[in-house]
Amino acid sequence: MDKFYKETLYKLEMEIDELEIEADCPIQRIEAVIHIIVKCLSELKAHIQKRGFKNTEEEIRFFKHQKPVIVSKLIYYNAIYKIESKKPNETKSAKKFINTELKKLKRFFDNNLEFYKYYRTNNTFIDDQLFVRGKYDIKLNLDTIYFETDHSFSTVADYKAAKILANDLIQVYLEDQINNNKNKASNNNYPLKWTGSKTALTELIYALYAQGAFDNGNADIKVIAKTFELAFNISLGDFYHTYLELKSRKMNRTKFLDSLRDALLKKMDEQEEF
Repeated sequence: MDKFYKETLYKLEMEIDELEIEADCPIQRIEAVIHIIVKCLSELKAHIQKRGFKNTEEEIRFFKHQKPVIVSKLIYYNAIYKIESKKPNETKSAKKFINTELKKLKRFFDNNLEFYKYYRTNNTFIDDQLFVRGKYDIKLNLDTIYFETDHSFSTVADYKAAKILANDLIQVYLEDQINNNKNKASNNNYPLKWTGSKTALTELIYALYAQGAFDNGNADIKVIAKTFELAFNISLGDFYHTYLELKSRKMNRTKFLDSLRDALLKKMDEQEEF
């Protein structure tokens, strides 16, 4: 199961990455992403119904950690689709709309605080009740959606786990929407424009952040990203989501950095020939 899941996730991330190269989330691109995620989940479901799990541990791992990663992408993109479809164009009204959406996230957190604590601290003592199919206890305050789902491909808490992962991404997206109009006037002060992919620039930014290259390692990632956006006249959109996509790749997670190193070494070698 693990091998099939990793291959499926890698393929999905590559397809999403291709669509996200020119981010900013236009409606049509989001629709395309949602379509490939639904297809991916359908393939996973068919595989599980055909092969099953070797043991309970594998089943728990899938419904606690693996399936939620993919479902969280579906929840995230569906939420962004709704937000972009309903968001007012007028700045003041848009800000009010986004703040309302942020309050919804806060309300979900407040209503599920105990599960947040359990999941975030990676507790396991009731995993057999939460992440094994066909087991449920009404005393666990089950969401109604559980009774309406296909129990051959769902457990009491796998969707809630996916919601936690998705809400992290949605919150970053909404907060970025609130701030994306700030300092736009400064763009014209910089002569250079980034012409590489947004994914590549995000990879570079996070590498510099990890190295602690700014303010002795004390600079916030959002400040670094915003500085690059202004300096190179580009909007990175939900750069944190892009980073999560890079992080979850199982192969070639530093593709752009590797290409930078190769290009520099080639340049040095060429200059030595003269």
